[in-house]
Amino acid sequence: MTIPAVPLDEAERFARLRLARTDRVGPVSFSQLLSRFGAATRALEALPELAGRAGATGYAPPPRERIEAELAAGEAKGARLLVLGDAAYPPRLAAVDPPPPVLWTRGDASLLSRETIAIVGARIASAGGQRISRGLAQSLGQDGFVVVSGLARGIDAAAHAGSLPTGTVAVLGGGVDDIYPPDNAGLYDQIVEQGCVVSESPMGARAQARDFPRRNRIISGLSRGVIVVEAELRSGSLITARLAAEQGRDVFAVPGSPLDPRSKGPNELLRQGAILCEGVEDVRRGLETLRTLYEPAGDRFDAMPDEIDAGLIERVAALLSPTPTPRDELARACAAPVAQVAGALLELSLAGRATLLPGGLASL
Repeated sequence: MTIPAVPLDEAERFARLRLARTDRVGPVSFSQLLSRFGAATRALEALPELAGRAGATGYAPPPRERIEAELAAGEAKGARLLVLGDAAYPPRLAAVDPPPPVLWTRGDASLLSRETIAIVGARIASAGGQRISRGLAQSLGQDGFVVVSGLARGIDAAAHAGSLPTGTVAVLGGGVDDIYPPDNAGLYDQIVEQGCVVSESPMGARAQARDFPRRNRIISGLSRGVIVVEAELRSGSLITARLAAEQGRDVFAVPGSPLDPRSKGPNELLRQGAILCEGVEDVRRGLETLRTLYEPAGDRFDAMPDEIDAGLIERVAALLSPTPTPRDELARACAAPVAQVAGALLELSLAGRATLLPGGLASL
């Protein structure tokens, strides 16, 4: 589903941040709650009853004071909050399934809505790989593109350095005030001054391992395409490439020597159909045939009913397993409309009895 960009008053923007910070409300359930109730203010009022119908007790949104403290921390750092539905929320990211509910930014947030290309790769990068990354970023910037990366050592840092004069975006795993790695502090300051730093994590949050897949999803979601310069087979860069493909973005790979383990990732992507990238001309040609902007199909169903039968909730719960299952398959097994099963899954997720996943999947 796509949340429309409409003028939001301060009460609704506050409510959307509060809803996003509510326990067991992730990007999927956030979008479904907004679609179901039309406003976060109404969704917050309904949460205890929804969770209660699925068996939870004492469920409630975080206190207002916690959200006020996060807003105050953002203001103290000169950060800007974008909530899903804001006119300034980047439209390409809003189209992914599902989009991050909120973003904190430092620097020029308008860069997020410009034509963007991601460059990612190994942290322990070769000198040649860093040179390629820096040169690609510089050439893409001169062509009018904003370069997106993750502020990591190696390829990411080189991409940011090459595109600083023309526009670069650094996506962080922790909060926008969490400089990681610390030895990129000088680069971070330059990006805040000349580009944009963005994160969906709360102000003050320190990056944990679980945060980097979410960060990678934003890198690909902001971008028209993703270029992988150097990466081993089991790496975050290949996760970013996979997410890009799932989001309908083009994946580019810079080929390398089979003797270098850092070339195995890009070379494998080429075997899987990635676009060969030896220079900016290859990127230009690839983007000329870029597919229509991805429109997620996972949440295409009629509006959820306000009341979900308690018996249906339990039937859906009994069908769930640790293996992600398509919502349509659950609906067929229950002989129930998809909209009602979606509502049951939402209530089960709020009660901690289900996990909602992108693409219309659910698991225990």
